[in-house]
Amino acid sequence: MKPIIGVLIRLGILKKDLDYHFSRAAMVIIFLFFGYQKWFQYEAQGLIPYISNGPLIFWMYQVFGTRGATWFLGVSEWLFGSLLFWGFWNKKAGILGALGSCFTFIATITIIPFFPDGWAASAGGFPAMTEHVAFLMKDLVLLAVSFYLLREDVKRVSLPATQSVRSDQAFPRNESVAR
Repeated sequence: MKPIIGVLIRLGILKKDLDYHFSRAAMVIIFLFFGYQKWFQYEAQGLIPYISNGPLIFWMYQVFGTRGATWFLGVSEWLFGSLLFWGFWNKKAGILGALGSCFTFIATITIIPFFPDGWAASAGGFPAMTEHVAFLMKDLVLLAVSFYLLREDVKRVSLPATQSVRSDQAFPRNESVAR
């Protein structure tokens, strides 16, 4: 095991913020490609069973229609992906992108319990998933990555404020002298 660990270290796996930047880049790519798909009729048709059974998103068909709902999702995904991309340089934009990303995956994960025939009856039901539920299960990991990015960006934005509070606490000012 030591040789494997040594190779990984030499390859830079311990480089500062590698996981943070890699996670951000992966999410940007995911939103880019998933958002792109939403502009095509085949995707609009393929999403009908998902959106129709989503307790947080079912209303979109009534408001936007089938194609409009899909376009709304595509624009949202490109917006969140763009904000995540901007987050490489601007952590406040990253926070907005990560919040949107978290909401996106909460909305899709909540479909799982409501998806008709989501559990394979031929295999005894729960926990044997059909392909629709299995497709949505990946969103658990994407939600975790989104939350990680949100946490890191909030931490990085609040760090200077936290450091100034700590320095004030370390060197308390005498209020009567300051006035």
